[in-house]
Amino acid sequence: MEKTNLIMLPGLLNDASLFTHQVGELSNLVAVTVADLTGADSIAALAADTLAQAPTGRFVLAGMSMGGYVAFEIMRQAGERVKALALLSTSARPDTPEASAGREALIELSRTDFPAVIEKLLARMAHPAHADTPEVGGMFQSMATELGPEVFARQQRAIMGRADSRPTLAGIRCPTLVICGRQDELTPPEVHEEIVAGIPGAQLAVIEECGHLSPLEQPEQLTLLLHDWLYELAGSPQRSPN
Repeated sequence: MEKTNLIMLPGLLNDASLFTHQVGELSNLVAVTVADLTGADSIAALAADTLAQAPTGRFVLAGMSMGGYVAFEIMRQAGERVKALALLSTSARPDTPEASAGREALIELSRTDFPAVIEKLLARMAHPAHADTPEVGGMFQSMATELGPEVFARQQRAIMGRADSRPTLAGIRCPTLVICGRQDELTPPEVHEEIVAGIPGAQLAVIEECGHLSPLEQPEQLTLLLHDWLYELAGSPQRSPN
């Protein structure tokens, strides 16, 4: 039987390395594509880029953080193509003026001291117990350094200009799983509870001892949640990845 296509959408200054554990463990179940979200400075354009990269037909969509903003936009642009939706460490809310001002300051700093920007982002994203580990802090620094300040500026512009997705949540009718870290300071659990309340039938899963970067901070737990959810969608008995 042909595998279901799963498209994964990374977050700010993340590339496909973000989902290394998930791709490795889920590829026996689904055909995984990690979208490139580095080429445009608006969420609408990033959504169009993702749809252009997507395999033909319908697919399951999983977006983390900025990738979640893109996922909401894909639901607006081509919701009929999405079989199921997973939203990780994200928000349906628009950017606040205060948050946008902070992003502008980081863009300015990135022109002269990009490593300092990476350090500031990591301090806010990762649980304190994980920030200095090679698996979390080291991986985030590697991805961010490789992508660089120009990609950072484009992505920040896209994030600042994102739509308020709350009015369109009720129109999402596909099976939806929302996942957050208990200690996520950027998008705390109550922000995810808001999404779950707005999407009919949505499920919420909270990962303990986890900040914003769940694919790196708690890779086994996240993979297990996705694996069992995908099995349930397929109508198969749940089982853990090997």
